[in-house]
Amino acid sequence: MHAIRILMVDDHGLFRESLSRLLETTPYIRVVAQCTNVAEALSAFSSLSPDLVLLDYDLGAEQGTTLLVELRKHHSDAKVLMLTAGMSQVAAISALECGARGIFLKHSSHEQLLSAIHRITAGETWIDPLALRTLVSRREAPTKGREGSRALTTRQKEVMRGILDGFTNKEIGLSLKLSESSIKAVIQELFQKAGVRTRSQLVRIVIEKHSADWLKPDEEG
Repeated sequence: MHAIRILMVDDHGLFRESLSRLLETTPYIRVVAQCTNVAEALSAFSSLSPDLVLLDYDLGAEQGTTLLVELRKHHSDAKVLMLTAGMSQVAAISALECGARGIFLKHSSHEQLLSAIHRITAGETWIDPLALRTLVSRREAPTKGREGSRALTTRQKEVMRGILDGFTNKEIGLSLKLSESSIKAVIQELFQKAGVRTRSQLVRIVIEKHSADWLKPDEEG
């Protein structure tokens, strides 16, 4: 199995060292470098080409989004998972807009982190369930009119919730008793309704504009 090569960017030395040791107890994960700021991280990424960047949102004098912007300019295929003790709604949306593939809360379990790492290196999007619930709960109800004209079907809502839970197409299909190709077709419908082309863009749009209507359970009757 190909080892997942990780670049860690965090200005807290103790956390960085302890997480690095924990990750390397997993045979297929290798931490190739640890950086404390954006300049170091850009240099390390250019020379090492890691599979994934674990990036702290708060880097002291800098914000992790600065690195996201620079990576998008020079390494558009970079996969980045934000690590945070907590992010505001504005900060989370900004990170997703700047290219982050996921958001992970530092106090979540090691097993969840491994799951997030797997999903993002496989090209999926992953947002910590607690962070997602917090973001969604803070959204105001959508304005009437434009959003209402783009309401989701029951099936689209089910698939959307699966995406937000970090499930793969296969896992969503198994849960809904549908084929993987059927799930892919529904996801393309979601992309079209949201006006996006990737899962990370879809997640951002849902959090930013549609959580109150697209994630609302269907009313009976």
